[in-house]
Amino acid sequence: MATVGSWEPFNPPAALRRREMLGWLGYVQAVGPRVPAVDARRSAPVPVLTVPGFLTGDWSMIPLARHLRRSGHATFTSGMPLNSGCTEMHLELLERRLQQAVDDAGRPVALVGQSRGGTLCRMLAVRRPDLLAGVVTLASPLLHQLATTQALVSQVTLMARLNVCAWPWLLTADCLTGGCAERTSALLESPWPAGLPFVSMYSRQDAVVDWRSCLDPAAEHIEVGGTHNGMGTDRHVHRLLAATLREIGTQRT
Repeated sequence: MATVGSWEPFNPPAALRRREMLGWLGYVQAVGPRVPAVDARRSAPVPVLTVPGFLTGDWSMIPLARHLRRSGHATFTSGMPLNSGCTEMHLELLERRLQQAVDDAGRPVALVGQSRGGTLCRMLAVRRPDLLAGVVTLASPLLHQLATTQALVSQVTLMARLNVCAWPWLLTADCLTGGCAERTSALLESPWPAGLPFVSMYSRQDAVVDWRSCLDPAAEHIEVGGTHNGMGTDRHVHRLLAATLREIGTQRT
């Protein structure tokens, strides 16, 4: 969650903060019967690589990926056990994972990222638009990587300061104010690749990320209800996402 420049931390109402706690209950959907994999080379819908949010891993995208497979999409995971490390490190890993997914599918894939995962997707699209069919972000801070509450900013800052051993699975101070921050912020601010579909879904009920930071001028904006933490398990979002991906697949054929 690197940052350069400033974005005023926002203070959501207490009622919205309480709803965010309840939003985690939706992840019980991660436990359940397995939905069979879809052949990425034979399926008509665009294949999808999912990227989880900050301090979560691929497990958090299971309910969303399960719905996509039921809709006919082949799905690929990011390979992230925990999205908490250096931004540039995650980008390198994601680029290799994206190349592998494209090789397996035999065609470009769509990226779907939640929260920080979507921010990483936005950066990756600038680096490798040739591998992509489109990008959809869910409650992702696209205009500034720390467009969030003061409490979360403080937690991230403390985490970086405590990482004196430079553990690769934790971000460092360089990710916040050093060279990593400058380079990744430049990627985030880079012009969007021409002709590449880009959709940002956001909620004004979000009590984690300032919803205004989701309004990247390069993206189509879709407002949904619900919480930040619950967006990945919201069935209405799932249906909208499947419809959006169908449209992306049509645009790229």
